Amino acid sequence: MDKYLGLDLGEKTIGIAISDDLCLTAQSLLTLARKGFDEDISSLSQIILEKGVTAIVVGLPKNMDGSLGPAAQEVLRLASLFETAFKLPVYTFDERLSTVAAEKILLEADLSRKKRRKVIDRLAAAYILQGFLDQRSYQREREIN
Repeated sequence: MDKYLGLDLGEKTIGIAISDDLCLTAQSLLTLARKGFDEDISSLSQIILEKGVTAIVVGLPKNMDGSLGPAAQEVLRLASLFETAFKLPVYTFDERLSTVAAEKILLEADLSRKKRRKVIDRLAAAYILQGFLDQRSYQREREIN
């Protein structure tokens, strides 16, 4: 059974989300403060083991025209390192507007700016992972039909 971990990689934090056991929905999990590559790997490894993760989905910050800028190149580099470190498949998923969508949800929930800052990254990770799961489900459905 698959279990996906969704990551929204920021400069200061990593938003983390996890799929349910059926890989139908994504739930926000936590926001991890970045403390350097080795510590980040260690923290993520612990989550991967605890949750039984079988694959990772990383948000890919494409430019609005679809091109890959410096931030996207860094995510691709980290995704490759994660694949080696965790010995798991790592997928990227276009994260354009994920933070904007997460911010809109939090504004509609009338959360204060301080509370929004605490949850925005993990909500963005859930948004990225949900998009990946929906696309995967749609592709499988098309293959069957």
